[in-house]
Amino acid sequence: MKYDNVTGGVFVSRPNRFIAIVDVADGDGTLKRETVHVKNTGRCKELLVPGCKVFLEISDNPNRKTKYDVIGVYKEQGDGKPPLIINMDSQAPNRAVESWLKRGADGLFGNISEVKREVTFGDSRLDFCIADNEGKKTFIEVKGVTLEHGGVAMFPDAPTERGVKHIRELEKCVKEGHGGCVLFVVQMKGVKELRPNDATHKAFGDALRSAAEKGVRVLSMDCVITENRMIIDKPVKVVL
Repeated sequence: MKYDNVTGGVFVSRPNRFIAIVDVADGDGTLKRETVHVKNTGRCKELLVPGCKVFLEISDNPNRKTKYDVIGVYKEQGDGKPPLIINMDSQAPNRAVESWLKRGADGLFGNISEVKREVTFGDSRLDFCIADNEGKKTFIEVKGVTLEHGGVAMFPDAPTERGVKHIRELEKCVKEGHGGCVLFVVQMKGVKELRPNDATHKAFGDALRSAAEKGVRVLSMDCVITENRMIIDKPVKVVL
């Protein structure tokens, strides 16, 4: 997936989960303080640190109250390592996954003949339903991951009862003879594994482990990230 119009800035503060104050790079290279929209309502406290470099999408909607959306950040790693570039746009994983599925998803789901978004199953709306050449359906729930520590990606960064509900629906999918998959999209490169964040929401980790035992696939993929692109890339080891 690609963003059409991106610029840089320096994060100042986050008054609430929807907006941030950012010094945005103007056309002549100077910085102008702006109130911008944050395309991620999660906590992101380890990412949005005062003084960090962020990148923003410029809206082409003249009627919007905010001209910019924060879509990513450079996370300092210390020890002389280069900053880690992380996409934090919560809408990006589904867009990237749709493109990846339509490209064949590296054969991880067999031969995909159909890709549908936002499909209702039971009491939930799941992100994708795909079908193979024989008509077998697989329901997929996508989880974007921006939390990283020491090369380990973790999900969630805040309690998610909705996430637990979706996992239980995937168990029902499998019970009824369909495929079910939780797909974690790690919105960065350089992580060695993904783990459920039990310290933040153990119920989610327990639900994920239970679902895996009942036949729900748990996959994780990292992404190639630039300021204007996010592309699904390589599998990441999942440690439950």
